[in-house]
Amino acid sequence: MSGTNIAINKDEILALGTSLRLIDQKLLNATKEEGTRRVWYQGGEPYFDVFVELHQEDIEWFQLTLRGRSISWNRQKSGWQTGITNEMRIDDVTFYPASKLIQTDDRTDGSFLRLAHAILQTRAGEDIFDKMLALFEK
Repeated sequence: MSGTNIAINKDEILALGTSLRLIDQKLLNATKEEGTRRVWYQGGEPYFDVFVELHQEDIEWFQLTLRGRSISWNRQKSGWQTGITNEMRIDDVTFYPASKLIQTDDRTDGSFLRLAHAILQTRAGEDIFDKMLALFEK
């Protein structure tokens, strides 16, 4: 998939960003490495999440999923990856709601990258969101 098919306006972008709520850290799996923590924000609509893994307060990995699309950044790979998720597939009989499979795009979906950036910008000024936004500058 070379381009996102999510049509969205500025008001909806603002609503999506505003809807992100921090999920209780006890719900996340404990990490083994000292100084590492995971943060999960869930949005106000199904299939809208932001996950961040921090080590010594630096982002190691982050992923945003929205309406069957995904974008992620990983320090080891030093770049963006976009893809599609299985969350909106109703024909998948093996689907379990707590699982999320992502099929990576052949090329980074620039329009979804810009959309994710715009959503995160609605939360500029909050430390963790500022860290995510800084990744777009690299």
